[in-house]
Amino acid sequence: MDDLAGFLRTRRSRVDPAAVGIPADSRRRVEGLRREEVAHLSGVSVDYYVRLEQGRATQPSEQVVDALARVLGLDETERGHLDRLARQRRRRAKAPGGRIRPELLRVLGLVTDAPALITDHRMDVLAGNRLAGLLYGRPIPGLNTARHIFLEEAERGLYADWENCTLDVVGHLRLAAGKYPDDPRLASLIGELAMGSERFRVLWARADVRARTHGRKAYRHPLVGLLELHHENFALPDESGMELLVLSAAPGSPAEDGLRLLAGLGAGLGADGPDGHPGSTA
Repeated sequence: MDDLAGFLRTRRSRVDPAAVGIPADSRRRVEGLRREEVAHLSGVSVDYYVRLEQGRATQPSEQVVDALARVLGLDETERGHLDRLARQRRRRAKAPGGRIRPELLRVLGLVTDAPALITDHRMDVLAGNRLAGLLYGRPIPGLNTARHIFLEEAERGLYADWENCTLDVVGHLRLAAGKYPDDPRLASLIGELAMGSERFRVLWARADVRARTHGRKAYRHPLVGLLELHHENFALPDESGMELLVLSAAPGSPAEDGLRLLAGLGAGLGADGPDGHPGSTA
C-alpha cells in the first residue's frame, strides 16, 4: 500500500534546491532535487540512494534515515512515517482487532455536551455518543468517515471545509498504510476510494502524511446551520490503533448554542448512543 521508494521520490520533488544551497539552474529539468544531490547532501553513495528509490535497498540505517529526513526537510510526522517504511521488512505490525473495552464505552457515555467518537486506524467509527449520531444524522455503527467524505456525495455538504477534510483523511490513511501494510481491510478501503474518487486518487499520489491531533472542524448541519468546533484526538493505549475524538464548542459561541439546539431537536428521536444501539443515551 505504501513504500519507501515512492515516499522518497515525492519528498525529493518538493525540495527547493536554493533552500539547501544549490544555485538556480535554468537547465534543470526535474522538480526539486536530483537523486545525486540528495545522495551527496545525505552523505551516502549515489548508487545506494538510487537503489533506495528503485526499491532494491529497503532497510536504511537509522543514521541514513536521519540524514535523509534532514535533507528532505521532513517534519516530525513525515520523519516517523519514513522510519516505519524503512523498518517494514524487519518488523511488520499486525493490524489491531478493534474490540472496544466496556470501560471505554462508559467513558464515552460521560461526554454529554459534545459529539464524541471512537475510531480505528481505518477511520471506521466503532462507537459514538448521542450528539455524534445527531451531528451525522445517521446511525453511527457502520460509518466510515473516509468513505463518508469521499464517496457519499449527498453527505458532502455536511463538511463546511470539505477540501481540507480530504487532505486530513488521505494524510491519515497514508500513515495507517505505513504502519499496517498487511491489513487487507485497509487495502480494500484505499482501493475503493481510489476507484470512486478522482480527488482521492490525486491526493494519494502526493504521498502526504498527516497526524490527527487537534484543530478546527466546521460542519454545516441541515437543522442548526454552521457549527465551528474544535477537535481533540486522543490516541488510546495498548497500541489499539483507536482514537477518541471529541468535538467541542467554545463557551458562549454560536456553535455552543447550535449543539444545545441540536440536542433539543434530537430529544426523543432515539439517536445512537455509546453502545451502538438506537435509543440509548449518552
